[in-house]
Amino acid sequence: MFHLKQSGPGSVSYYFHHEKKFLLIVTLSGILYNVGMIAGPWFDGQLAQYLYDIFGGTRTAADMYALCLGYALVIVGVQGSRYVKRLYVRKFANNISLAMKDRIYQHLVQTPKRDMEQADTGALMTKVISDIDTCVEGMRKFTTEIFDTGVVMMTYIVMLLCYDWRLTLCVLVFPPIAYALANSLRRLVATTAARSKESSGALSGMTLDRISNALTYRVYGEEAVQDRRYETYLADYEKKMILANLWENTLQPIYKVIAMIGTVLVIWFGGHNVQGTGWENWDIAAFSTYLACFIKLATKSSHAAKLFNAIQKAQVSWQRIQPHLQAAAELRQPVPPAAPAELTVRHLSFTYPGSHAPIFRDLSFSATPGTMIGVTGPVACGKSTLGQAFLCENPHGGQIFFGAKEFGNGHTAPDGIVGYCGHDAELFAATVEENIRLGLPGDIGTVLKMVCMDQDCATFPAGTQTPIGEGGQRLSGGQQARISLARTLFHPRPLLILDDPFAAVDMATEQMIFDNLRRLGSDRIILLLSHRLSLFPKLDQVIWLNGDGTAVVSTHEGLYASCPAYRDLYDLQHAQGGAIHE
Repeated sequence: MFHLKQSGPGSVSYYFHHEKKFLLIVTLSGILYNVGMIAGPWFDGQLAQYLYDIFGGTRTAADMYALCLGYALVIVGVQGSRYVKRLYVRKFANNISLAMKDRIYQHLVQTPKRDMEQADTGALMTKVISDIDTCVEGMRKFTTEIFDTGVVMMTYIVMLLCYDWRLTLCVLVFPPIAYALANSLRRLVATTAARSKESSGALSGMTLDRISNALTYRVYGEEAVQDRRYETYLADYEKKMILANLWENTLQPIYKVIAMIGTVLVIWFGGHNVQGTGWENWDIAAFSTYLACFIKLATKSSHAAKLFNAIQKAQVSWQRIQPHLQAAAELRQPVPPAAPAELTVRHLSFTYPGSHAPIFRDLSFSATPGTMIGVTGPVACGKSTLGQAFLCENPHGGQIFFGAKEFGNGHTAPDGIVGYCGHDAELFAATVEENIRLGLPGDIGTVLKMVCMDQDCATFPAGTQTPIGEGGQRLSGGQQARISLARTLFHPRPLLILDDPFAAVDMATEQMIFDNLRRLGSDRIILLLSHRLSLFPKLDQVIWLNGDGTAVVSTHEGLYASCPAYRDLYDLQHAQGGAIHE
């Protein structure tokens, strides 16, 4: 079964505990329903006896009608309890599914980018969707069968013992045989299920690749080759899925046949009891009740054997998602913004894994709250890479201090310190407000005004409640960039990394947003990464990346006088109307 000794979201018991209210309702309604199940065999036996007595003249049709009415009322009560039990078991399962998917999602979005790039996309999709669904289904069946199989079987056994304990001991030999067979095959069921899951993940990854790169394959004449590869993956998936379903489902009739062998003994010894030559003296009602009760018991026994297989499949899925759930439990909770402090960068360097040429090296500078620093250079000089170095997703050389805290390379993570607005807006399919808020309460009107987006939102059909589509596809490039910047500003941090935030806005809008950032940044340090130099004369420092790994840190005036490459780029933009030299 699942690992129950652990605590937290990485254990099954955690989810059962958090749904204890629903489980209490399930327990009460389940006991009422399954204990009431013995009424069926009893009424079946009584109906047979009443019919026999009516033909014998000892009872009338009115007696039969009264019995049928009582039977109907009991059925209504029992089925009502069944409805309540099933309703709350389904709610229980749905809540667990949502909780697991939410935790794995939180884990994935906080997983370092380098780890995500090494992951198998198809396998991740399988974990998030298929494995969780399989695991939750196993938990649901386990919860259901505790009552629908465990409680009702105990009720049936007690009833059978009351009628004839000797016969009951004889017929109860066969259901455990079905259990033993199911238990002996559980490893085979688990193995085939695991192989089908792996094949499903590989097929999902291949499907994504085939769709994403369809144009490339077509242009270079690789469609036929990729189609054959896809057919290979599909055939492997079909083969392993059929095998998994074969072992899970085709043995069900065998379990049932084994459990039902006791019916022969019931008919033989029960017949002697009716004739008065057996262990007990029965009438027709007793015989009919006992036979009906045993058939239901045998059927439930075969269901219990099938449950073992379902739990084995769920255990396979649990082993795949459990590390992610456990890792999600260990994630730190969001922290409030850190207090303003001095930023000190000492001999910072960065080289991509597998490369020998550093993007930049021996870069040192410092900044106090209220400082705005521009970072620029030739195309592909490493501006974005420098900005991402403060996110500590990749190891770097040198040291980064914010106050007394060092972060990166195993030191303090930049929680509550760094706000980041990347070159790509990274918007999602939700409303303007949801893209900015990300669950944080507060008024977004202020940041919309700061990024000159308030008037644009006023023209949208539903204002800030307007859905913007996947990736913000319903917006212009400038609107996307400003919403991304508004999101960064709405989540205040004392160190802001802004990567080309003005690339898609006009010069007038750029100037207004910059002035707002100046007023906002009195207690913040802002690194402005940009290829547009119109604002650089107004910045406190400028970092020029040469593109060969070296860098120069100075002011705009100092760089303009000492760095020909910076001067040429600035003059070129000035000549094109992109800046006015100061």
